[in-house]
Amino acid sequence: MISMAGKAVRRWWALFVLPTFLAFIIGFIVPFIYGVYLSFCKFTTVIDAKPVGFSNYVKAFQDKTFLHALGFSTLLTIVTTIIINVVAFAVAYLLTKSIRGSNIFRSVFFMPNLIGGIILGYIWMLLLNGVLQHWGRTLTYSAVYGFWGLVILVCWQQIGYMMIIYIAGMQSLPTDVLEAASVDGANGRQTMFKIIIPLMMPSITVCSFLTVTNGFKLYDQNLALTAGNPMKMSEGLALNITNTFYGVSGQEGVGQAKAVLFFILVAVVALLQNKLTTSKEVAA
Repeated sequence: MISMAGKAVRRWWALFVLPTFLAFIIGFIVPFIYGVYLSFCKFTTVIDAKPVGFSNYVKAFQDKTFLHALGFSTLLTIVTTIIINVVAFAVAYLLTKSIRGSNIFRSVFFMPNLIGGIILGYIWMLLLNGVLQHWGRTLTYSAVYGFWGLVILVCWQQIGYMMIIYIAGMQSLPTDVLEAASVDGANGRQTMFKIIIPLMMPSITVCSFLTVTNGFKLYDQNLALTAGNPMKMSEGLALNITNTFYGVSGQEGVGQAKAVLFFILVAVVALLQNKLTTSKEVAA
């Protein structure tokens, strides 16, 4: 039986939704649509925009630094997605066993995620440069050092967060299925790859989606760790777009076009990844 409060909510639901809906329209939809329009314009402020067709997109694809940043971010995303998910899954599996102090370990692994990206970037810059200086090198010596420095930083920051998601998934696994596998004589490898991983696919879908999108959207860590040096060779997509928009006068339209391309890329990759992993999910 529906209460009086429930009846009121069902009758006036639109009134309750309206403030949030208006905020979403004003804060996201309108700026997004106007941003797409500005990508076809030459402008310095939003009130002096003059349409120039697809020339901004042509300039974006002709920009070698943008294409290099695309390759850099793609490779970084692939490497970090694999490392983060494999390590986070392994740590979660270990911490769901009867290990003394497992709750403390969970907190320790999760703590890096609570620290801001800029702070983490500067901390790891000091640490890694301190190690590399023994060989007369720094993170900005070549793009290779900057790349692996970012890999270490991103993995260290995100493994704990993904670990929590995997732990939640493992704790919800049906125990009767695991017990049946044990009774049937399944060894540890068979149990892992034939039962646990297929049943964990919803958690894997979430974690892989987050790591893929985070890899492409990486900005503050990239800025603090290398700032794109040397010669923009360790510059990711987000940093390249920002440097184009704010770094060169008259290139705001090109920067906006890059941002639209960036949005399309991340959306397509995330949807494909989500569809791929979702198709492998099985009913528990």
